[in-house]
Amino acid sequence: MAGMPNPTILALMAHPDDAEFLCAGALFLLADLGCEIHVAAMAPGDCGSPDKPPEEIAAIRREEGRRAAALYPGEFHCLEERDLQIHYSPATTKKACDLFRAVRPEIVLTQSPVDYMLDHEETARIARAACFNAPIPNAPCEGDPEPLGRIPHLYYVNAVEGVGIYGEPVKPSFLLDITDVMDRKTEALTAHESQREWLRKQHGIDEYLESMKTWAAENGKPAGFGFAEGFRQHLGHAYPHDNLLASLLEGRCHQPQPESGE
Repeated sequence: MAGMPNPTILALMAHPDDAEFLCAGALFLLADLGCEIHVAAMAPGDCGSPDKPPEEIAAIRREEGRRAAALYPGEFHCLEERDLQIHYSPATTKKACDLFRAVRPEIVLTQSPVDYMLDHEETARIARAACFNAPIPNAPCEGDPEPLGRIPHLYYVNAVEGVGIYGEPVKPSFLLDITDVMDRKTEALTAHESQREWLRKQHGIDEYLESMKTWAAENGKPAGFGFAEGFRQHLGHAYPHDNLLASLLEGRCHQPQPESGE
């Protein structure tokens, strides 16, 4: 990638801590290359507490998102949908298109299209639409921002625990070695202090940080990495097909071999 300007990166996720769980390693590595980092949440996490009212926990979680993003360093954005009510719609795709034109990303990271909850799956659809719509001059958008010059490179992060709604494996197309930034990923997730007790009660996860580490270690096993994050690139018509993310992080990526019979 010599001679090319460092691309702008946008992680568009459902909730304020999803980026830290699923792609913070990639964000730290890209930031170290000089890339501009943006993290966006579709919703502020207003249902993420067993005892605090929605606006109180939302304010706490927005601040946690800002603190985590500052570590990359990067900027945090919230599109102010509501938890458990994120839907692919004209309104949400317009909000995302506005953000894309303001941030102007070359690489977009988003949730898995198949995951354990609909907020994640719908966010993937919204991100996909915004990538396609943002370069179109007549696409609905606030104000008069310049359309993007081209569709960004779009990548889906791993499904949580790597499985779909029937327990079937959702396999990444490539793995990224994040072993030497795992401490920084852990520090970023630690910024989301409000979620430790919540996930313990709601999901039965006893240790917020250790669960993330366990999943990252499991991701790394097929490649012999200590810890890894997995990604799939969107390769539909008109989307870029060159793997810009893997090119930027050359030497850290591993493409799993298909199993016999696949």
